[in-house]
Formats: sequence, C-alpha cells, structure tokens
Amino acid sequence: MNNLPNPKIKAGFLGQTMVVLSPEQKKEIVNHPFSQNLYLDAIGYFPNAKHHNRSRKNGINEYIFLYCLKGEGWITTNKKTIKLTPNTAFIIPKNTPHKYGSSLKDPWSIYWIHFSGNYADVFYERFFKEKENNIPIPFDENKIVLLKDIITVLENELNEEKTEFIHFKLSSFLSSVCYSNLLENTINDKISQSISYMKNNLNQLITIEKLAQEACFSVSRYSELFKQKTGYSPILYFIRLKIQKACEYLYFTNMSIKEICKEVGFEDPYYFSRMFKKQIGISPMQYKKSLS
Repeated sequence: MNNLPNPKIKAGFLGQTMVVLSPEQKKEIVNHPFSQNLYLDAIGYFPNAKHHNRSRKNGINEYIFLYCLKGEGWITTNKKTIKLTPNTAFIIPKNTPHKYGSSLKDPWSIYWIHFSGNYADVFYERFFKEKENNIPIPFDENKIVLLKDIITVLENELNEEKTEFIHFKLSSFLSSVCYSNLLENTINDKISQSISYMKNNLNQLITIEKLAQEACFSVSRYSELFKQKTGYSPILYFIRLKIQKACEYLYFTNMSIKEICKEVGFEDPYYFSRMFKKQIGISPMQYKKSLS
C-alpha cells in the first residue's frame, strides 16, 4: 500500500476531532487482507455538542456507533426513540432511516464511528440486533485510549502498517464493548479470585484450608467448584503455577535451582525436582541445559 494523502479533518464543535477517509483510502483499506473484514470510514469526538443533530432518510451503508461520555441525546430508528446517557452506546444498523441529536439542556459529548465489513455484520447480529435500548458501557479509560490511538494515527498519512494498526485497535475496542461482561464475571468469580491469590503467593506454602477460607467456602465445596472450573484439584493447580513460574526463572534469569526452589515456595529441593519432572517431563537441571 502506498502512502496516501492525509484524511479530511473537519471542524464544527470546540475541541472536536473528526477524521473521514477519502474514497481512495477506503478502497485501499477494503482491499487489505486484514481490514477488509472490519474497517472504519470515519471517526470523531464531539465534546459538549450543542445543536448536534443528523437525519438520514435512507440511512447509510455502514454501522454507526454512538458512545456517550457526558450529557444526553436521543436516537430514533424504526419509529422508536431511545435516550443516550453517560456511559451508554447505541449502534444504528446499516441502511436504516434514522435521526439523532444532542440535548439542548445537557448536550452530549460523544465518540462516534462509521464502520463496516463482514466482521461488523457479525458483531451487530450477535450483540446488538435484539437490543432496543441503549447499551451500558462502564467507563474504562482503556477504551478511550483505543479510540484516541485510532484518531491519532488517522490524522497522519496512511500506509499498510498503520492500516493494520487501526484494524486491530478497532477490533479491540468493539471486543471490549461486546465481551465486557466476561471480564466482569471473571473479576467477581470466587474461584478466579482464588487463582489470583495463588499467583500472588507462589513463594508461600499455602494449605487447602487456607485457600478455602480465602474463598469463603468449606474445603469440600471449594475443592468441588475449583475442579469444575479448572479440571484440577486446588493444590495440584497451585503446584502447576509454581512450576510454570520456575520455568520462567530458569529461562529468563541466572538464578540457581536452589534459589528458584525457594522463590516458588518449596522448602525441599528434592521434592521440587520431583514435582518439576512430574509436570515438565525432565528435571530442572535438564530443562536449564536444554535452554543453552
């Protein structure tokens, strides 16, 4: 892909950023093996966008993602009007008549994206088609950083590397919206918290009673739930984490095996060696030699 002229940047609201790809740039992106399945045509940020409104009788051949950070606004599609409030979003489907606008009393600050591609169809069909109201998006600075990164790169001339960068950033942003519940479920999951506790205490000798207590379960219930989630007993899983960390030390440091043994919470080097060989198939010494 040859370097292309800078995208067109327009002004309208104080502090706004808006980048629209030229037809030539869009043609190059659509033909790229990565971005042809998911690409954007325009992206922008409108802060305190008083009097902002759009009306398209026939819609456009792209999805429109509206993400409200502050203030309020409204969106009308399919003869239904929904309200967009802070930390909510809405996707207007392709080729759908629509209107949207900012509240006069409390104007919205929004990020917006026009995007398309085969993956865009999948995203919409799977996550948004049946949703008739706005989509809650808990504020996360990382999401904003992804959008800012896209805009920053688009404000300069495009090349193949930057096109790929934008594709992956857009994918990451949409994934963070669509799959945010997976992360929330993991954070709130007692067993996941227990695994995090193990990872933070690999240098300790911890009994199953202590692990069950930390997770607020009886030993039997904790063991049952843990094995359902991981396929391993808690202690065996803990040992596997310790051996995994030992492998990292052997690979990335010059620490002696005795030092590593202590670092991963084994008091007996011989027991450590046996457990290591049971999990990895060779002794720590053999593993270290295999790396040289």
